[in-house]
Amino acid sequence: MCNPEEAALLRLEEVFSATLARVNSYVLQPLLPAAPEPSDPWGRECLRLLQQLHKSSQQLREVTEESLHSLQERLRHPDSTGLESLLLLRGADRVLQAHIEYIESYTSCMVVQAFQKAAKRRSEYWRGQRKALRQLLSGVSSEGPVGASPGQALHQPLTHHVQQYVLLLLSLGDTIGEHHPTQELVVNAVTLFGNLQSFMKQALDQAAATQALWHTLRGRPRDVLCTPAHRLLQDSQDVPVTVAPLRAERVLLFDDALVLLQGHNVHTFDLKLVWVDPGQDGCTFYLLTPEEDFSFCAKDSHGQAVWQWKVTQAVRQVLRGKKDFPVLGAGLEPSQPPACRCAEYTFRAAGRLCQATYEGEWCRARPHGKGTLKWPDGRNHVGNFCQGLEHGFGIRLLPQASEDRFDCYKCHWREGSMCGYGICEYSTDEVYKGYFQEGLRHGFGVLESGPQAPQPFRYTGHWERGQRSGYGIDEDGDRGERYIGMWQDGQRHGPGVVVTQAGVCYQGTFQADKTVGPGILLSEDDSLYEGTFTRDLSLMGKGKVTFPNGFTLEGSFGSGAGRGLYTQGVLDTAALPPDPSSTCKRQLGVGAFPVESRWQGVYRPFRDFVCAGCPRDLQEALLGFDVQSSRELRRSQDYLCCERTHPEDSVGSMEDILEELLQHREPKALQPYLRKALNNSLHPLGKLLRTLMLTFQATYAGVGANKHLQELAQEEVKQHARELWAAYRGLLRVALQRKGQALEEDEDTETRDLQVHGLVLPLVLPSFYSELFTLYLLLHEREDSFYSQGIANLSLFPDTQLLEFLDVQKHLWPLKDLTLTSNQRYSLVRDKCFLSATECLQKIMTTVDPREKLEVLERTYGEIEGTVSRVLGREYKLPMDDLLPLLIYVVSRARIQHLGAEIHLIRDMMDPNHTGGLYDFLLTALESCYEHIQKEDMRLHRLPGHWHSRELW
Repeated sequence: MCNPEEAALLRLEEVFSATLARVNSYVLQPLLPAAPEPSDPWGRECLRLLQQLHKSSQQLREVTEESLHSLQERLRHPDSTGLESLLLLRGADRVLQAHIEYIESYTSCMVVQAFQKAAKRRSEYWRGQRKALRQLLSGVSSEGPVGASPGQALHQPLTHHVQQYVLLLLSLGDTIGEHHPTQELVVNAVTLFGNLQSFMKQALDQAAATQALWHTLRGRPRDVLCTPAHRLLQDSQDVPVTVAPLRAERVLLFDDALVLLQGHNVHTFDLKLVWVDPGQDGCTFYLLTPEEDFSFCAKDSHGQAVWQWKVTQAVRQVLRGKKDFPVLGAGLEPSQPPACRCAEYTFRAAGRLCQATYEGEWCRARPHGKGTLKWPDGRNHVGNFCQGLEHGFGIRLLPQASEDRFDCYKCHWREGSMCGYGICEYSTDEVYKGYFQEGLRHGFGVLESGPQAPQPFRYTGHWERGQRSGYGIDEDGDRGERYIGMWQDGQRHGPGVVVTQAGVCYQGTFQADKTVGPGILLSEDDSLYEGTFTRDLSLMGKGKVTFPNGFTLEGSFGSGAGRGLYTQGVLDTAALPPDPSSTCKRQLGVGAFPVESRWQGVYRPFRDFVCAGCPRDLQEALLGFDVQSSRELRRSQDYLCCERTHPEDSVGSMEDILEELLQHREPKALQPYLRKALNNSLHPLGKLLRTLMLTFQATYAGVGANKHLQELAQEEVKQHARELWAAYRGLLRVALQRKGQALEEDEDTETRDLQVHGLVLPLVLPSFYSELFTLYLLLHEREDSFYSQGIANLSLFPDTQLLEFLDVQKHLWPLKDLTLTSNQRYSLVRDKCFLSATECLQKIMTTVDPREKLEVLERTYGEIEGTVSRVLGREYKLPMDDLLPLLIYVVSRARIQHLGAEIHLIRDMMDPNHTGGLYDFLLTALESCYEHIQKEDMRLHRLPGHWHSRELW
């Protein structure tokens, strides 16, 4: 059974559908010109608006027809078709949207007086249509303007129709009762169409006010402001307000912009970028914009409240992208616009941002958060901002004069300038990786030329205000030399060492990039010159040459074009040969560059990070970030990106790192934890280690692989281990502080050295081992050559003959270990005696850890003693006279290459706590064996009848 209200709704929809059809025929169609299209821009704009209105009218009619159809079905089949099938109930939102789109199209035409302008073209037609229009309208005066009647015909039927919707739906709700299943749908429809009434009234009022505004404006202000999208919300002529510091004659608030008029000048401010700041005196409030801030002062508190409320709500609506529905005042409390928002803005005021367009996040009228800056000249910046300045990670692209060439800075920024770690790729193909301060290179950094540069170079070291300053390594690929030393203002200045590809080494003092005062020069054949030089290290002035054979030449040296080197002095041939350790093994740089101060630029950022409490936002800026290699950086075409790997991607957040550190403080767990941390390039300790590896390779690899730098490298590795232990302690202190605990008292020197040599050094040594061991090989090349000759000679002898030569007592010979075939004799067997000890000693080459090498030596001693005990059939402790010959035998059979380099590296890197203990004793015994095998008798087949092991000591 249907309700009377449903029948009334049916009649309402039928009448409205017919009215829309007549409006289309009598009003809309005549307003649309057939041809040709208007030639003036305003005419074309009005035509576009009328076409949009026509389209909205068609959509509204389609929805009305569909609603009419649902009502007819309901009345035709009331038993099978429920009330919820009505489009007005189940599709109320859709019906509502059609009405809103129509009224918005209508008010846009109304604002620019499109109806009046279109009606003028056919004024005679409209006079003839008065009778038809009167049937559509109530109260249309025959004396009124010609264009008014078409405009009223387009909105009055709609207003009446929505009003009837609300009345009939209210009556329907009362009829069906509150317990009816569709009561909720009816209430929702009543609410929506009731709100639509308020919305339509507000839209028509705003359009009428805006239309009236244009009559009060003349000239440029009208031309600039008269657009169909504008809706006037407030005018200072209605509620006076004074604006400072810009003394505006008139203030207009539109739904999308704030306009200040000064004569013919129009200052427009996008409401998306306007922030309202309440005042304190009750008559004033403030507006913040990207480039200007204004105070709005009203005559009284009421005027101030009106303006502040309307501006606030206009900003909120423009940020939402749609007008309030329902209209404020219909039961909803107004909300404040967000302080942070996203928008695009082009700066106009003079300054560094002039003509730049910023797109991104804002807060209180300043770029704040992630965003992009683009200048007309091609400069770009993508990254983080804080209070209007670049702050945090950002990428800056600077175009160069040559086509398609850019300088690309991928760095951390602070208050508008580069500060912290960054990577810069220059248009010259040079790449800088390091630290900045106030936009200049400052701290540690590496500057490297492109792979195809005509004069390749690489500088690894410290910078100060954009200049090389402090300790640094410069490799000149064109000259084939490397400078290791001090810099000032971009020039070599202070003590320095130069190493050349030819093996020549110089140590002296530089001033303004030139050598000054005396220095020393070591040539590849171990000749030594002490005196003065030219800039290219040619001998010049007074000096003394010491030749490898001990001869000396002292006098004045010089050189000239075509004359070669010439000298005037005294040649002394009576001098004794020099001590090899004074020339061949002379070490350079030791003492000139205190190891504690060499790489402070690497250590300092880590210390700053720890002192700041390990904040996440400073982790990349102080510790650096991982990116692709320099070659991949150069290949990259997408400059405005940086594929960085964040610490959280691999080892968790800083909080997780510190928590894990606390869980592994016990001695048994500490070493595995440190090994894991140091091997992870994303862990703070791992990052620090990799930077130290980079400096080590820059100094001692390639051209720097020179025997005269061995001690410099060795003390550097130990210092790195000390600094890494201090870094671990710093992280531990922060972790404990976050738990409200304190680290125990500072370590004494003895405790620290115990941890460094016993715990850290074995973990970090593999990272430096390749370059470090190469220096040991070069330094001990001569002794290792003699040793190799001795090993080659001793390997020619069978086991028994060698044991006899080494004066090993026969009752200690392990003959029972020798398995003979039918045609063999003991005297022919080779490499069978003490085989387990020999194989054990060979393992000394399989590890880089000095302690593990000493443990191998201890096990070798045990194997020798075990073999002897088995031969004798009882436990036997070898006296020194028996041990040394047997150890020499095992060493000769193990055939360890570069044993001298191995021994000296172990001696230099072993834990000082082992001095005087068993390890020290066994290493001393191995050194004695090594020295004995080098002797001439061993190398030249002159085998004495007997030798005494005590001579080794």
